[in-house]
Parts: sequence; structure tokens; C-alpha cells
Amino acid sequence: MTEFTPTVPARVLPPVAIRDLPDPPRSQWRIIGPGLVGAGVGLASGEFILWPYIASQVGLVFIWGALIGIVTQWFLNMEIERYTLATGETALTGFSRMWKHWGLVFVLMTLGSNVWPGWVTTSATMVTYLTGSGEESVRWIAIGMLLVIALGLTLAPVIYNALERVIFVKIGLVIILVVVAIIFAITAESWVQLGRGLTVGAQFPVPPLDFALLMGAIAYAGAGGGQNLCQSNWIRDKGFGMGLYVPRLVSPVTGQEEAAASTGFQFAPTKANLDRWRAWWRFANIEQASTFALVSFLTIALMSMLAYSTVFGREGLANGIDFLQVEGQVLQEVVAPWFGVLFWVIGALALFASAMGIVDYTSRLASDVLKTVYLRDRAISVNRIYFLLVWGAAVVGTLILLAGFDQPLILLVFSASFAAVMMFVYSILLIILNRRSLPDAIKVRSYRLGALIWSVAFFGTLTVIVVFQQIQRIFGG
Repeated sequence: MTEFTPTVPARVLPPVAIRDLPDPPRSQWRIIGPGLVGAGVGLASGEFILWPYIASQVGLVFIWGALIGIVTQWFLNMEIERYTLATGETALTGFSRMWKHWGLVFVLMTLGSNVWPGWVTTSATMVTYLTGSGEESVRWIAIGMLLVIALGLTLAPVIYNALERVIFVKIGLVIILVVVAIIFAITAESWVQLGRGLTVGAQFPVPPLDFALLMGAIAYAGAGGGQNLCQSNWIRDKGFGMGLYVPRLVSPVTGQEEAAASTGFQFAPTKANLDRWRAWWRFANIEQASTFALVSFLTIALMSMLAYSTVFGREGLANGIDFLQVEGQVLQEVVAPWFGVLFWVIGALALFASAMGIVDYTSRLASDVLKTVYLRDRAISVNRIYFLLVWGAAVVGTLILLAGFDQPLILLVFSASFAAVMMFVYSILLIILNRRSLPDAIKVRSYRLGALIWSVAFFGTLTVIVVFQQIQRIFGG
């Protein structure tokens, strides 16, 4: 065989090493998980608040938007996974090979989106619905949750395994909730409206709801922003493809650290390697479709149907956490007191698990970029960087909560804008990365390339709309 020259560029980082692609597992059920983790972390305020709120206002005429958003993100996730399956490197490392600071740009935008601890106060607020302790106790409950999250993520011997177990429990609880809801609360009419909302009854635009709200709901159905990029890290820790050669992220306290390579690998496109690639690629696509995509859509659809069955047409509903209090109270009235309590319990636990996932993926993305690109030759390990970032997030969140600040307008603007901007930019970079950096036999092409072009157009349009509207609100209001 002639000598194989890697196609992954080495302009910024050291060149990749050549290794054969590992054999796919004989029992593929044993490595299902990253798609469920992605769905579980993404099942947060959008699925519990935003989409049910839309259903409460206009019915299920816009539910098709969730399907479009999730399918778009499935294609994005697969192109993020393509690079990691083929190289063992994260997509952010691939971007950093094109320009050194691309990874840092995305890390800073992810941190900007998640620095305010709203992702944990929503869970704490739902706890107060159960205890009746009032709004003044939210900050103390939230601080306790931050401590539990930091301990859970930094004491687990293998961090991904701990997160996966938490998310599996969350999804199990949500399944219990929706099964009980189907039996006792979701009406036959809502099933009819669901079918209409996916076919002849679909509408867009949907007055009186804001255009940007609807576009944002499509964009962030399922996941969004930095979370999609973390699919690289999660499948690598699970041992998918060339990621099997990369040490997993472990606790520097209870785990056994390994000297992690700062760069990845590439396989020569031999017949044996390409046969293995096709098996890995087929499995990865099925895993994402049957977990991330299916779980995300079913949760959005069923939670929207529950809202439609209970509070559709009710005046004065807030598009925020207070919406869940009203929905729980209505469930207590129309079904039984125990069902409203069950709704709040599972909601609080589900939002807590999402908060844990948000801290993980934010710290995971940042630690990988810092170690691989900027601290590659330093003695500190990626595990210790992750440890410091997780506890840093807990400390900063605690200080913000103790200070009693409300979330300032500028951070609301950043949070609303960053995810759309990130997805617009990395959709472009994924086209470049997976066209130029991979062998011809496995590079992105055909309808998958068309899906990335659609993603660029959609998120580019959303970026312009959101930024323009926020500028108008700041300077025109």
C-alpha cells in the first residue's frame, strides 16, 4: 500500500497520527447514550415552558416547527460527530486547526449564554411550588443545587458515566409523567390537533405571537448553541470511532488520570477501515435519530398537548417559570391534587438534571479547548481544568445569587443572540471542515451538504432578526 498522507491540516496544531479505525462493538445497545444525554440536557425550559406556552396561546398549529428544528439539529449533530468519529478530535479542535482562536470564540459565547444561573433557579422555583416556601427561598435552594452539581461532576470517577446515569433517570421520570398524562389529562381533541398541526392545520406566522419567538422556538427545539458542539465530547468519552483512543474525562480526586493526547488520529481509507467506518456511521445515525431526535420531539409534542388540554385559551399566562405553577394548579383541579404534585416534582428534577448537563458541557468545551490549543505543553491536565471550571461556575453562580441581582437586560440580549450566532457560524465551519479535512470517501456531500446549507441560511436569518430586534429594544425603546 502507498503511504497515506493525512488530510487533517496541521497549520495550528501538531499533525494527527495514523491509526486504524477501531472495530464497531458487537452489541451496539451497550454504547447507546450520547444522543439520550443530548436530548436529556436539552429538555429544559424550551420543552417545559416555551413550547407548552405556545400551545396554550395558539394551540398546536405550530408544532411542525419543533419537527423542523429537531431534524435540522440532527443533521448538525451528525456532522459534528462525523469529524470526531473520523479523528478522535472534537469539532472545536478541528475549527482551531483552521484558525487558532475559533474554539475560544465558541467557548466565550457558550460561557456568555450560561454564566447567569437561571438554569438552576428554574428548578429551585419549582421546588417552592411543592414546599410553599415562597420566592425568598429560591436563592438558597439554588445555591444548594449548585453545590450538589459541582460535587456530582467532580467526584465521579468517570464524569460522563455519572452524567449519563442522571440523564437516564431524568428521561425515565419524564416518561412516567407523559404516560400518566396520556391516561389522565391529555384529551382526544389534542391528538386530533397534533395531527392537524403537522399537516393541514400548520400555520406560519402565528399571530399574536412574536415572529422572533417562533423562529427561536424552531432553532432551540431539542438543544441549541454550544450543546450541539458537545456531542463531539460525549461520543468520544463513550468510545465512538477514533474517540476510543482518547482518554476519558475523569475526576482528579477519585478517578485515574491519563496523559491525554493533545491531538487526534486519522485512518487510511483502506477497504477494511472504510467497512468499519460505514458500520460506525450507520450506528451513529441510528443512535442520534432514535434517541436525540425521537425523544426531543415526543417530549415537546406531549408537553404541548398537556398544556393544550389544560390551559389553552386561559388569559394572563406568563411565558416563564410562573407558567408551570399555573399549569400544575390546573392539573390539580381538573385531574387530581396528586397529579399537579407529580408534575412539579418531575419538572423540578428534570430541570435540575438539565442544569447539571449545562454546567458539564460548558466546562467540558472550555477545558478541552484550553488544554488542546493553549495549554498543550503545560503540566496541568484537562481533568484538573474541568474541575476548576465546574467549581468556578458554582462559585460565580452563588455570588450572583447572594448579591440578589436580577438578570440584566444586556445578558438577556446576549443569551438570546449567542446561540443563533454560534449555530450560523459553526454550520459554515462544518461545511469547510468536513469537506477539506477528511478523505474523499467520508467527506460530507449530497443531501447532507444541502442540510448544512439550509442550516446556514436559517440560523443566519434568525441571527439578523434577533440582533436587529434587540438593538431596536435597547436603543429605540
